[in-house]
Amino acid sequence: MAQNGSAQNGSAHNGLLPGKDAAIPRPVEALQVRYKEIFINNEWQHSVSGNKFATYNPATGAKICDVEEAGGADVDKAVEAARAASQQGSTWARMDASGRGQLLHKLADLMERERLLLATMESVDTGKPFLHSFFIDLEGSIKTLRYFAGWADKIQGKTMPVDDNFVCFTKHEPIGVCGAIIPWNFPLLMFVWKIAPALCCGNTVLVKPAEQTPLTALHMGALIKEAGFPPGVVNILPGFGHTAGAAIASHMGVNKVAFTGSTEVGKLIQEAAGRSNLKRVTLELGGKNPCIVFADADLRKAVEEVQQGAFFNQGQACTAASRVFVDEAVYEEFVRRSVENAKKLVAGDPMDPRTSHGPQIDQQHFDKIMRLIESGKREGAKLECGGFALQDKGLFIQPAVFSGVQDHMRIAKEEIFGPVQCILKFKTLEEVIQRANDTEYGLAAAVFTKNMDRALRLSNALQSGTVWYGSTHMYTEITGRSHPKIFLRSDIAQCR
Repeated sequence: MAQNGSAQNGSAHNGLLPGKDAAIPRPVEALQVRYKEIFINNEWQHSVSGNKFATYNPATGAKICDVEEAGGADVDKAVEAARAASQQGSTWARMDASGRGQLLHKLADLMERERLLLATMESVDTGKPFLHSFFIDLEGSIKTLRYFAGWADKIQGKTMPVDDNFVCFTKHEPIGVCGAIIPWNFPLLMFVWKIAPALCCGNTVLVKPAEQTPLTALHMGALIKEAGFPPGVVNILPGFGHTAGAAIASHMGVNKVAFTGSTEVGKLIQEAAGRSNLKRVTLELGGKNPCIVFADADLRKAVEEVQQGAFFNQGQACTAASRVFVDEAVYEEFVRRSVENAKKLVAGDPMDPRTSHGPQIDQQHFDKIMRLIESGKREGAKLECGGFALQDKGLFIQPAVFSGVQDHMRIAKEEIFGPVQCILKFKTLEEVIQRANDTEYGLAAAVFTKNMDRALRLSNALQSGTVWYGSTHMYTEITGRSHPKIFLRSDIAQCR
């Protein structure tokens, strides 16, 4: 495994290093993928059908390897293993809560040990810059495991006063078998976000990673076994949504499904769950998130934060800052600064520490983004910079900044899920509240102002599950940056 390289100034890496004198981690050279099979009952297995599928490096188009393709029969086997592991009297069911916490801590320790390898694998499979994988995805995953490890022995019931002749109390119990269907934009982080709360509470889990990015999930299977989790507690089923995903959503032996992905697929999962055993469903779907910048905001900081929100992870984030409403008094200056900033982004080899922007995930998604960029130009928005393919080989798009965007345009209404910043102009507070809420989504929003009364009013008025103040995305906190921010409201859905 490669060792850390020499120290360099962190400012050359989009602020991702925790300190200017920190050593820059280096990706593993000549990455070898060891785990390509289905993981059921702590064993590596071939698919029942014998089918495999290929996973590709989106930065080069090169095939990485073939992976076993799980189908309905494999889901049946995994459900059987997960149900057996959750039955009364099983090793997992008899384990006390602190024991579950210790296993989660052990898994976090193993991720620390494998951090360079996992970050390299994540970047090869997704195309995201290696430093992003190392400092954001891995750091966030490890912290999540340790957080839920600490909760394992603190999930408590209540006693309630009733008639003197009765004793009334509540007891929290595991739901049972939880199906987790995860997306391709943050494969490792989403894997941990799904399994950590479920395992903390004593559930067993089936995970279906996205077919574009199965590798880090499968490697986690080896670490889960090494950590000492009993057989059947975690099962990993690489495959496609219409086969493996659909089988999990409709399976009578699955008690809960947690899905992160598109709204269209979320509707299908909810329907399948309703047609089967009315299993519980948690859906985290799309977004067209408003960011509102008032004239009194620190404009330099607002431009930087909003663009990080728009372009982070190549714009492939459900909480992306995809609609930017700017006070007309500072609109022209905001656009000018945004264009200057966007032109500084370095797109290229994800393993190069100078790279701040990688490729899109696959050709289909690349083509969708380019169609939406063309629609913006046709409908009258002004493409200030970017918006074109960068290389003949690979799926790179130069980050685009649109000004003059109107609410009716496709780029202002549809989730692009790519590096496209749409800047709109507003005049009054009442106007911008109405326009920000004029969307079918309601995931996240951000407010930039020095007026706390205004910020608090917006936190109540904006129809978003999360409202950030002075920032977009929580990842800036993970990387040790010192931006002051207040989370005014947050609705958190967990697997438990």
